[in-house]
Amino acid sequence: MGYARKVGWVTAGLVIGAGACYCIYRLTRGRKQNKEKMAEGGSGDVDDAGDCSGARYNDWSDDDDDSNDSKSIVWYPPWARIGTEAGTRARARARARATRARRAVQKRASPNSDDTVLSPQELQKVLCLVEMSEKPYILEAALIALGNNAAYAFNRDIIRDLGGLPIVAKILNTRDPIVKEKALIVLNNLSVNAENQRRLKIYMNQVCDDTITSRLNSSVQLAGLRLLTNMTVTNEYQHMLANSISDFFRLFSAGNEETKLQVLKLLLNLAENPAMTGELLRAQVPSSLGSLFNKKENKEVILKLLVIFENINDNFKWEENEPTQNQFSEGSLFSFLKEFQVCADKVLGIESHHDFLVKVKVGKFMAKLAEHMFPKSQE
Repeated sequence: MGYARKVGWVTAGLVIGAGACYCIYRLTRGRKQNKEKMAEGGSGDVDDAGDCSGARYNDWSDDDDDSNDSKSIVWYPPWARIGTEAGTRARARARARATRARRAVQKRASPNSDDTVLSPQELQKVLCLVEMSEKPYILEAALIALGNNAAYAFNRDIIRDLGGLPIVAKILNTRDPIVKEKALIVLNNLSVNAENQRRLKIYMNQVCDDTITSRLNSSVQLAGLRLLTNMTVTNEYQHMLANSISDFFRLFSAGNEETKLQVLKLLLNLAENPAMTGELLRAQVPSSLGSLFNKKENKEVILKLLVIFENINDNFKWEENEPTQNQFSEGSLFSFLKEFQVCADKVLGIESHHDFLVKVKVGKFMAKLAEHMFPKSQE
């Protein structure tokens, strides 16, 4: 009985000693990595334990990854010798601890998790993770967590105050489409805030260029369009997209139904601003734009496009601006609307549309167009 107690105490001492060794190892290792980052000009922010969460989480790997690099990141106690039964059990326990820790954070970052609201301290650690990590799957999980939390109004201010806007915006330079999409989603959620919009406006040109040049109908392109739509809800930053309106019409004509609807939401924001009417009318539109008025086109697409045209007609004073009409080049939206007979043929083609609301909208559009093209003074 005495021998069994001694063995028990020895075992307990070894376990406690292993825990202490592990903590010391992580502490010193975290400080070393922080110093290296500071020496390279990176951030030296650390948490209370002295270990940057970004550097710590950056070392995780997939469970099924048997590469030497992934094996080296799991810390094994000194007595976990290979080839012994006790060592095999110790190594298995160490791997299990690392796996549980990784899954705990991944669960926290999961959009389906019941506990997605992070504290400011936890958000700071996630931002540190985004800033320090270079592994796509780690960045993806961290950005999902940020995106979930950015959906809450109070967290938008917290993430901004923690310096999260430039950290997430920096991810836009990545070539990984999945990570880039997640970064755009985070910025999209953060942009539902006036102060955040003011700070995010410096990235609008980059987002616009990336959206236009991205693969057609891709998730990155749609995420970029959603962010630009949010940024143009108010009139303050719409002028920054003036040179890209022609590209948006091109995306509208070439894209699938989802892309068309998202582009229309963006153009509708611009069309509601009288100050953007001239820019819209100057935009070059594809010759295929008129072919969108057909019976096969989605009802919602036709209705939104007609609303955009109506807003432009309402905001542009045709008689007052008649001397300046020559400034609109051939192939512009102005020319498209000016060629009434061509436009009329396209629109009259869907007056037999099966949907009553479409018929009403078409009739309203035709009446307004005729009024502007043929004012009473010329009758």
